[in-house]
Amino acid sequence: MATKHISAQQLGLHTGLAKGDEEALFKWLLASFLFGKPIQQQIAEQAYRVIVEKYQRDTPRKLANCTQAELVRMLGEAHYVRYDNSTAERLIKLGKQLIEDYGGKVRNIHEQSADRADLEQRLQAFKGVGPKTVQIFMREAGPGLY
Repeated sequence: MATKHISAQQLGLHTGLAKGDEEALFKWLLASFLFGKPIQQQIAEQAYRVIVEKYQRDTPRKLANCTQAELVRMLGEAHYVRYDNSTAERLIKLGKQLIEDYGGKVRNIHEQSADRADLEQRLQAFKGVGPKTVQIFMREAGPGLY
């Protein structure tokens, strides 16, 4: 059975990504982070919708200001219970590192990168972001960035 890929279009982000819009880039990075974990894609999609749409944790600052317990509850609401504590911790760190290292902007990662390989390496420097998350992110954000 083929793995179902959730697309930026399904999340309403495709137009923003095509334009390199910062809000869409951050939301897609957050979605890619969730989709890159070994969990059912439908559950990852629901976790994205709970965190971003229901609770409005749609910026690096809002995400970084969550407590781990708040994010664990949000993930639990979406039935994202596998790795919920580590995922919550890493999401908070993602927001904080994005703020500290790149002024809270995904676009700044791109602007500070020498090329696509450098961008991918910088993305993997975030705790919890591995090759699968980068692949998912670049699949849809890459064309708007390069």
